[in-house]
Amino acid sequence: MLDREGPIPVYKQIAEIIRDRIDHGDLTPGDAVPSEAELEAEYGIARMTARRVARELREQGLVYTVQGEGTFVGQPGTPRSPERTPIYQQIAADISTRIRKGELHINKPIPSEKVIMRQYGVAKATVRQAMALLRTQGWAFTVAYRGTYVSPQKEWPES
Repeated sequence: MLDREGPIPVYKQIAEIIRDRIDHGDLTPGDAVPSEAELEAEYGIARMTARRVARELREQGLVYTVQGEGTFVGQPGTPRSPERTPIYQQIAADISTRIRKGELHINKPIPSEKVIMRQYGVAKATVRQAMALLRTQGWAFTVAYRGTYVSPQKEWPES
């Protein structure tokens, strides 16, 4: 239970909770710590407070952050747990699945950055990484100042 009115800042209290999970083996080297979006939802905090939690844990030498992928237990270079797919890849996979199923139509727009940011609780840079991956794979193309659209089927990767 967080003490929101006490002398210890909320971000330090949450960092201590995560530290306890690491100390007790609930989070092991290479495991992802909860994302900013997960911390926001679980503790009812602002994005900036969630960022301070990660910074506090990094300063304590407990975790390291890989931009666009998350924050992980251990020192930089610690092998990450294989079950953690970077969120931008998960977003791209979800969108490509929607394209394959016909939920998103050829030459029609993919949901906007803002919509995807809200849906997944991620930063704009993460959405842009997902869109870049979709373009590289052939699922999408971008028109400057207009948006990102579903590519013609002949451009799609082989199943």
